[in-house]
Amino acid sequence: MTYTFELRKEKISKTGLIPIRLIVYHDKVRIRKSIDAKTLLEDWDNINLIINNPNNKSNDLYHTYSVFNKNISACKEKVENIFSFFEYNKIPFSEKIFIEKFDSDNTNVAIEFFEAYQEFINLSKLTKAENTIKKYKSEMNFLMDFQLHSKFKLRLDNVDFRFEETFMDYCYNVKETLNNTYAKHIKSLKAFLNWAFERGYHNSLNFKKLKSKEEEIEVIYLTREELLELYNHKFENQAKERARDLFCFLCFTGQRHSDIYSLQNANWDGDYLNFTVKKTKTIDHSVFLVQQAKDILEKYKGTIFEPIPRITSQKLNEKIEDCCEDIGMTEEVILTRYIGAKRIDQSFRKCDIITSHCGRKTFCCLSLELGISERIVRSISNHKEEHSFRRYVKISQRHQQKELAKWDNF
Repeated sequence: MTYTFELRKEKISKTGLIPIRLIVYHDKVRIRKSIDAKTLLEDWDNINLIINNPNNKSNDLYHTYSVFNKNISACKEKVENIFSFFEYNKIPFSEKIFIEKFDSDNTNVAIEFFEAYQEFINLSKLTKAENTIKKYKSEMNFLMDFQLHSKFKLRLDNVDFRFEETFMDYCYNVKETLNNTYAKHIKSLKAFLNWAFERGYHNSLNFKKLKSKEEEIEVIYLTREELLELYNHKFENQAKERARDLFCFLCFTGQRHSDIYSLQNANWDGDYLNFTVKKTKTIDHSVFLVQQAKDILEKYKGTIFEPIPRITSQKLNEKIEDCCEDIGMTEEVILTRYIGAKRIDQSFRKCDIITSHCGRKTFCCLSLELGISERIVRSISNHKEEHSFRRYVKISQRHQQKELAKWDNF
């Protein structure tokens, strides 16, 4: 890596001033960057790469040259810092990275972990959904708290088995993090470090050895009988009725709350909903409306709630719990979770653990129980990850086994 400056004689001004341009060389790579400096041909020192600028009465350009020399010196310092950046971090020279750092105000030699993480978040805003950005911010804050508590100084190149041991101790013993939440922390961390590796910010692959596995957990959904009872129940409270209608619409369509919350009249076209999925960015996602879903849309046609009541997920969760309690959905449900190797069993009334997410789960489970093919159900629900959808298939298989048990009474 080396650099020099050249005079762009073809750009000479009427006063004889010639623009100065930086040239960076590395193997066959040539990078040219204009800088804010000009000089007369006879005043340029091509050995020291500076403008000769004597402080005497005959030098009318003294003050102008002083500014230009200051800009040239700043440019030299920036370039040398960028060269040191590649050498210090043992990163192969990259034209893209050089230009990015040259055009920015940050030319620190060492890349700070959280400085890189913030850049990762900023760039992700261009391609990722809003909820994904919120997750990244939350993960960065969690890692900051970890560093503060454990005194483990995070660097891009030291996320290895020592980090893993310290991080597990913090998550399980200090924060009492559930295993599946821990797995999500590791997944997000790996995504960030892989991004940093591809950008040449570090050359360590030890982070790929971090282990995490999401455990299969119970799927909470409404049975066919529970869904019909909720759908047909007469609520005196209109707020509950609207919450019930929105939740049942999720059950009958299998869509995410975020997409239905943003639904517009133009998205409803007869027997279909057509919209762009927020999370997966699937364009023109088409959902066939079963009769119950169409009835809900017709109910709010011409009202201030058209096409469907807009209720935030938090408010919907509160209201649907009350609705489920009103119809007597109070049987005991035991949920099992793990914090490290420690098993945690907790008992809940079913109505207390029904959330907006259960609408989509209900659609998938009941559709499979009704014999609708996996391919069609997954296409409608827009599940991108195979492992998350397989949970519903297992539930459907258990339902079939229970049905076959009727042979016992043959």
